[in-house]
Amino acid sequence: MSVLLNPMFAASVVWRVLFAFALVGTVSALVFLALALIAAVRYRKTAREEAALAAAVAAADLPPVTIFKPVHGAEPRLSQNLESFFRQDYPDFEIIFGAREAADPALQVVEDLRRRFPAVKCKIVLSGPPQWPNAKVYSLDKMIAQSANDYFIISDSDVKVEADFLRHVVPPLLNPKNGLVTCMYRGIPENSFTSLLEAMGMSVEMSSGVMVADMLEGMRFALGPVMATRRDAVEKIGGIVATSEYYSDDFVLGNLIWAAGYRVVLSHVAVDHVLALQSFVRTFGHQRRWMTSTRYSRPWGHMGTGLTFAMPFGILGWISAMALGHVAWAWAFLLIALLNRIVQSLVVGGEIIQDPRARSLCWLYPLRDLFGFVTWVGSYTSATFNWRGELYRFSKGGKIIPARRAGEHSTVEV
Repeated sequence: MSVLLNPMFAASVVWRVLFAFALVGTVSALVFLALALIAAVRYRKTAREEAALAAAVAAADLPPVTIFKPVHGAEPRLSQNLESFFRQDYPDFEIIFGAREAADPALQVVEDLRRRFPAVKCKIVLSGPPQWPNAKVYSLDKMIAQSANDYFIISDSDVKVEADFLRHVVPPLLNPKNGLVTCMYRGIPENSFTSLLEAMGMSVEMSSGVMVADMLEGMRFALGPVMATRRDAVEKIGGIVATSEYYSDDFVLGNLIWAAGYRVVLSHVAVDHVLALQSFVRTFGHQRRWMTSTRYSRPWGHMGTGLTFAMPFGILGWISAMALGHVAWAWAFLLIALLNRIVQSLVVGGEIIQDPRARSLCWLYPLRDLFGFVTWVGSYTSATFNWRGELYRFSKGGKIIPARRAGEHSTVEV
């Protein structure tokens, strides 16, 4: 009899341990939700104050600005994205585009826009084959050398903004204590379910983490889609080359500028981040790459991120409670997890980021939360990744080592 009971007892212990683990995870996810909601209220109050301050700056007091746009190949809605920067309602700005070679198809889009907006100052800089691990930063270095302005906007090619974008993002930099301004972003999906899940992650998961970090310790990093800074801040960290060995050059740029004694400001402006149509496998790889970068850049913080997901613990709680015969507990675990993520989607994505999909499809966000957990687990499975058709490997501190690259041509200005 004891021989038969021992396996049953062992199984019971396992289920109880899993039940306890699910309980801890559920509580931690609720704590994170509470922090995200408090941070959202705080952000909205601060955003209104900053918007009023920006609006009060006279046009005559706005400095000349250079927008740096690295491009690489054709992307969804590339023309509309870039056009939004040509349409800026701002007294004095220029746009410098950077590519590796003249044959890059993105440059045809740029040329079309140059013809359509002849009043906008515009340059194209060809960087040639990258000599640094991060090809985009190598291109940026060549682009910065072509600008005489002291105020910079570094923005990805898949970003779309409103016409008053510069009018709101630049004014905080008039305060010499502020060294960088960065923006949260809402995901704009292509016509696919996978793209929709990725977009919701940008609007809700990413934004929640950023606002909580800003509330708890202040902004000590930047977000890649938009980074506004000044020449003195970049030069104080040794130039843009200081970020050249990292995949998350945006995070590092903000962190270095913060470490140099400047403030990093989270803007009241949220921009659109337009996604490409990709298969589930490619989307998973893209998400895992970002997660892996975070794992190498902030290992302990990344590990703690695992306790912010709700759905994995809700499902684990349902399974373990059912196995122990606690039916009410089982459904309580699942319902709490579902409500947790729906509320997060409605408040953060819907109200703060103003993403209509985060409102109308809030019931879908729990699935995105589960997908986020899977990519978090996947971030611990490999140190190599593909980036724009080239192979890289992560190393200590988030630095990257190119393993395979395509050849390009030499540097020239057009």
